[in-house]
Amino acid sequence: MVWEEKYMYRCLQLATYGKGFTAPNPLVGVVIVHQGKIIGEGFHRKYGEAHAEVLAIASVANKNFLKDATLYVNLEPCAHYGKTPPCTELIIKEQIPRVVIGQIDPYPEVAGRGINTLREAGIEVVCGVLEADCKKLNKRFLTYIQKKRPYIILKWAQSSDGFMDYLREENDGQKPVRFSNAFTQTLVHKLRANEAAIMVGKRTALLDKPLLNVRYWNGNDPLKIIAHDRIPLKELMATLYDRKIQSLIVEGGATLLRSFLDEDLWDETHIEISPLVLGKGLAAPVPKGQLQSVQKCENSLNFYYNNAAKT
Repeated sequence: MVWEEKYMYRCLQLATYGKGFTAPNPLVGVVIVHQGKIIGEGFHRKYGEAHAEVLAIASVANKNFLKDATLYVNLEPCAHYGKTPPCTELIIKEQIPRVVIGQIDPYPEVAGRGINTLREAGIEVVCGVLEADCKKLNKRFLTYIQKKRPYIILKWAQSSDGFMDYLREENDGQKPVRFSNAFTQTLVHKLRANEAAIMVGKRTALLDKPLLNVRYWNGNDPLKIIAHDRIPLKELMATLYDRKIQSLIVEGGATLLRSFLDEDLWDETHIEISPLVLGKGLAAPVPKGQLQSVQKCENSLNFYYNNAAKT
């Protein structure tokens, strides 16, 4: 089992290279091992392009080795025709005798069919290696498939005494308080690059005119969404699901953030707490989840919460 986990960890590492480019497909990495040596690797690079299994098999120099090899993959190989042919078909064609899988794919077109197809072809299939790690990696994909909504991240910055900003009105000449430093601003843009969409409320858009892009990081800009207060959040999330938006960052304002918290419609909360003291102003929301970690970033602290009801 130690060896199985070692190669599955490598699958997970490879899969992360596709972050920000594969949605609405999952993150998948593949390692092919022959007599204790890795002979092929691959990961799903971009939505619509070749799957990880195809790239890993193509990378093997001597295809004869495949007949005595084990293929490791963090997610069950597909058994249906989509934008690409079924990966199970290729595995069977190349006569790979053993496949180790991290987790079953909950997507209805797969959901165990890939495993059954391989076993019916006489291939040994082992499931559940590092399953928790595999699920964590693809939490966005799993939430989208199983809950029929995007994976929701609430993000804001605040003062050390719990305020997000001074009380401001449109055209009053006041600029928003800047809590982030250069380093934490880069982290925010990195986060944005990994998510499909970003949302702010109408008032925040009018007052701050945020760009909501990834100018301080390399990647795709998320889809920008301005939420109007009268639209029910669950209805809005259903619309995003229909548009295949797999993940969403909500960056303000306070009223919109509280609405997501009050409706228990969130998965993660990222809070940057600056040493600045405002004394008064717009009160920040109070997270209701389970604290996962605290990261010190120069003079500020970043707190990460998970929704305790869903962990």
